[in-house]
Amino acid sequence: MASLNRVLLIGNLGADPELSYTPSGTAKATMRLATHEVWTNKSGEKGERTEWHRVIAWGRLAEICGEYLSKGRQIFIEGRLQTRSWEDRDGNKRWTTEVVASTMQMLGSPRGAPGEPDLPPVAGDAPDSPEPDDDIPF
Repeated sequence: MASLNRVLLIGNLGADPELSYTPSGTAKATMRLATHEVWTNKSGEKGERTEWHRVIAWGRLAEICGEYLSKGRQIFIEGRLQTRSWEDRDGNKRWTTEVVASTMQMLGSPRGAPGEPDLPPVAGDAPDSPEPDDDIPF
C-alpha cells in the first residue's frame, strides 16, 4: 500500500529565517510560518484562527531563504511533515513536528514594495536524516 506525506502552505513569516550550519557545513534555515483562517458559523458570527508552523529548509534552499526572506513576507512552501524527539537538559523526552521544505516560492511583494517581481519556485534537497540539533528545538 502506498502512502503520501505532503504539505502545502501559503502564509507569512513571523520572523526573519534563522540560518545556521551543521558541523559538516550543511546550511539549515528555520522559519516560523503563520497561516490564517477566517470563517462564518451558521449563526453568522465570524471566527478566525492563526496557526503557526515550524519550517526547516536544508542546503541551497536554506541559503536562499536566509538571503531573500524576511519577517512578514508571504511565501508558498511545499514539503513533508517530520516529527523528531530528543531529551532536554533535564532528561525529559520532548517532541516537535515540523515541515521539511522541498520547494519555496516568494509571493506578493517583499514588505509591501510595489512592482517587485516574483522569483520562480526554488527546490532544495532535504536530507533523509538531518544531523541532530542541540537539545533546544527552537
